[in-house]
Amino acid sequence: MSEPSFQDDVLTELGDDRLQEIAGLLDTDVDGAQELVGSSVAELSGELRQAAAEPASADEVRAAVNEVTSAEPPLQGVATVGGLAAGGLMSGVLAKLAKPAANAVAKRTGLPPAAVNRAVDVLVPVVIAALTKRAAAKKGGGGLGDLLGGGGSAKK
Repeated sequence: MSEPSFQDDVLTELGDDRLQEIAGLLDTDVDGAQELVGSSVAELSGELRQAAAEPASADEVRAAVNEVTSAEPPLQGVATVGGLAAGGLMSGVLAKLAKPAANAVAKRTGLPPAAVNRAVDVLVPVVIAALTKRAAAKKGGGGLGDLLGGGGSAKK
């Protein structure tokens, strides 16, 4: 059996209540919310990989990944109380990438950009918690590619 994808981990971490919250923000059903979560996680992963490849932001992304991979495993339910100690460096990195990722998803899906932005804002602490859990499961080894799993960016 293959290991779950990063998107699967984010959906698991998100849980039904937060998925319902996203569905409400988007005025859609749970399936629509799951679709948006998948697109948003793929887009955020792609933006993160791209930022890691650009000299201007590579050091910041590397430091954020190091912080996540050296962190203690999060307590259960951390994502529901605002993320990991405010998320540290990774929170800052993802906050910068959230708006471009949300805009790309909104453009691709035709959903209202403001609603997609709010949904992605809900996702950021969940993504951090999922990254931290993946890092803990891998015993802190590996870089960004290992944490995000296979596959490239969602960019076409």
